[in-house]
Amino acid sequence: MLAEVTDAFQEAMRDALIGDVVIAGTLTQAQALWAMRENISEAQKREGVSIKHDVSMPIPRIAEFIARANEALTTTFPEIRIVCFGHIGDGNLHYNLSKPRGQGNEAFIAATHQVNRVSTDLVTALGGSISAEHGIGQLKREEILRYKSPVEMEMMRAVKSALDPQRLMNPGKLFARK
Repeated sequence: MLAEVTDAFQEAMRDALIGDVVIAGTLTQAQALWAMRENISEAQKREGVSIKHDVSMPIPRIAEFIARANEALTTTFPEIRIVCFGHIGDGNLHYNLSKPRGQGNEAFIAATHQVNRVSTDLVTALGGSISAEHGIGQLKREEILRYKSPVEMEMMRAVKSALDPQRLMNPGKLFARK
């Protein structure tokens, strides 16, 4: 199995589809790689606030999304720091944006709507979803209304009500409490 994976990565590098690859050769190396991946969010917290996107899209569109989103956001926010990582092969992508060094948290958070608009419009245009493994949640409750029709939202409420009539599961997350 490792030989096949190594061959696939070498071919992708030769075809300039990827620039670099690290493959763990031991359990210790694998654990170290996973530790780096699992600590990305914590590292971002230490740097200040970030605007986070948990999106999904067709795998063949991911590279296009990253290139186009990076260009659009760095044009509008030249010092923005992009932290992009995901899940190999499943179409989920964490596209997080950290505040520029030296900028205050409040100023960066004030740009959330504009940053979200660039990211989420592009995700939708490329056939993706603004919600992947973590769901919409409270922060994107208003954002989803831009991409879903009133009929779709009512259907979602009906499913939620049928499966959770007492509103015990994730209360107030997608639909505000009444």
